[in-house]
Amino acid sequence: MGEAVGATEAAQAQQTQQAQQAHGTTQAAGARRVSTLELFFDLVFVFTITQLTVLLADDLSLAQAGRVLLIFAVLYWMYGAYAYLTNQVPPETTARRLLLVVGMFGFLVCALALPQVFGADGVVFGLGFLLVTAVHSALYALIHRQYVLSFAVTNLGAAGCVTAAGAVHGWAADGLWVAAVLLHQITPVLSSRITGRYGGTTARVTEAVGGLDPAHFVERHGLLLLIAFGESVVAIGAGATGERLAAPLLLAVGLALTLVAALWWTYFDADEAAAETALHRAAGLARFRLAMAAYYYSFIPMLLAVAILAAGVKKAIGHLAQPLPFAPAAALAGGVALFLLGNLAFRAALGFGPLRVRAVAVPAALATIPLGRWTPVAQFLGLTLVLAAMLLVESRQAVEGPEGSDRP
Repeated sequence: MGEAVGATEAAQAQQTQQAQQAHGTTQAAGARRVSTLELFFDLVFVFTITQLTVLLADDLSLAQAGRVLLIFAVLYWMYGAYAYLTNQVPPETTARRLLLVVGMFGFLVCALALPQVFGADGVVFGLGFLLVTAVHSALYALIHRQYVLSFAVTNLGAAGCVTAAGAVHGWAADGLWVAAVLLHQITPVLSSRITGRYGGTTARVTEAVGGLDPAHFVERHGLLLLIAFGESVVAIGAGATGERLAAPLLLAVGLALTLVAALWWTYFDADEAAAETALHRAAGLARFRLAMAAYYYSFIPMLLAVAILAAGVKKAIGHLAQPLPFAPAAALAGGVALFLLGNLAFRAALGFGPLRVRAVAVPAALATIPLGRWTPVAQFLGLTLVLAAMLLVESRQAVEGPEGSDRP
């Protein structure tokens, strides 16, 4: 049984490497690249992740983590909606670009309101989110025409719930946020049951949305994750601000940076190429479902993990001379573990591996919490070693191949 599983894992590793080679061919063929305006849009959106990191750094309780999850699930739904939008309605005209900038303004308002989203600025956040949603619907109407209502109505309803949540407090506000998440979840169900005419043919709305360009779509989300990693580096700097640049601080900073780099390696070494290959093999509704599973449901824990890790890093770097409280130590270990869980779901959704080594790394990452309770530097080192060992084992599996011997 163990040998069979090992052979499967090695075969999956070989498929991943082959996907990397195919990815290079696809890029060479001239697939459309992410525009600088889209990248600018992503920079604005990542500011919301930065603000969520601040919320977590100020309060690392489970209740706050739950609220952050609700906020991010709602915000990331509309980010994903814009990723689909610009994939199929490129910002190539002045009118489209101006409308996209208006959508960016809406996200910026949301980000600025986040520190008081459950207080004085809740309604302002909701109005910014309404603007984000309305601009998306207006731009997508260029290709979906009246069929845009199949997802615009529920999206606008969710934005209305978020706005109303800003006017109330406590359980009522939390309930309205949950309602917004649920409205987003039923949106693709409704649009999959509505048929429209596209270019002389009929298709379900979700099938038309699934006609996306895989190379552009994968690159767009990869750049978003890369920018989020950059925010983790900013957190390192923020934690070190005001501290004397002595050897212990430099060691901790170096280990924290290495930890973030190892997470970068975990995704960017092979996953983008394999994901693009998987999306190319699917079409229409199947491609839409794959994209949703991989880049919404699986990417949420990965991006949230970066925010949680950044909050833990900021706390740890600023308190090197003393043991970490449980919450920051759990944030460091939990951030890495959550990223790996999201990445496992991502790979499983798209049908490539290996998976087993990454699954083992999840509890190994969580096991470093006691190290942080001793000293932050020890936990940084422990987490870095967990990821390094995982990557080395996977690399060896890829070289040995399914039969345990080197491939030519």
